[in-house]
Amino acid sequence: MAEVSLEENGCSGHGSPVPEDSDGEKEDSPYLRARQKLEELLNKNMRIRMTDGRTLVGCFLCTDRDCNVILGSAQEYLKSTDSFSAREPRVLGLAMVPGHHIVSIEVEVESLSCPQYL
Repeated sequence: MAEVSLEENGCSGHGSPVPEDSDGEKEDSPYLRARQKLEELLNKNMRIRMTDGRTLVGCFLCTDRDCNVILGSAQEYLKSTDSFSAREPRVLGLAMVPGHHIVSIEVEVESLSCPQYL
């Protein structure tokens, strides 16, 4: 079992206080850094690959603690069974992707020439 420092959790009764943000999180906490990264991804286009082979492309709107993702203006691309069946995407609009079905997430790099994904 891993040891947890009381100072890391803000339970220490001595020492100088660690600055907190408006939500009460410490400025240097991993939770705050993760939250800031998620906030940077808001309204960015992303591609989500799912366990059943489908791919959803849409605008990242929110997530929750279970890693479920909400995409706006989402389009669904089915996994093609052969190389000749390039189908048109199905327009879903607002879509919730369960976190346990997500295989990978790629975020579109904003570019003037053509969309590229990280």
